Amino acid sequence: MSDLRQLQFNNLEAAVDDARMLLASGYVRHGNWSLGQICRHLVLVQDFAIGGYPAWMSIFAPLRPLMRWLLLPKLLSGNSPRGIRASSIFQPPDGLDDASEVDAYAASVGRLLGHSGDFAAHPGFGSLPREKILEIYAAHAAHHLRHLRPPK
Repeated sequence: MSDLRQLQFNNLEAAVDDARMLLASGYVRHGNWSLGQICRHLVLVQDFAIGGYPAWMSIFAPLRPLMRWLLLPKLLSGNSPRGIRASSIFQPPDGLDDASEVDAYAASVGRLLGHSGDFAAHPGFGSLPREKILEIYAAHAAHHLRHLRPPK
């Protein structure tokens, strides 16, 4: 655990800046995914906020109050659990180009920030205000990007 960076972002732009910094400096992996894979995962997860999540994900709706109470504070504090396997639709493939995926992540963040309508209900946390959804995605980015450390 000591190899992980202590990382929290005040906003999604800071997450994009961190990804770009890692791309420029290079990085050492302390997890399973490369920078490109992390960025692809972040895009896959957060793009559904605008287009809507798959209907099957609503099966978790009854658990949302519990998830908001138990898991959301941990996620937002930077203490999110490790080792929870993402659904296959959120799994990035191997062999992705880091630069292309960082650009795709920046574009996804731009879409989120430029979206003027309501965001789709989050599968785990339900319908939340815009600011809270953006905070969740910034915390999610920090959770994954903390596994990459610039070389010393």
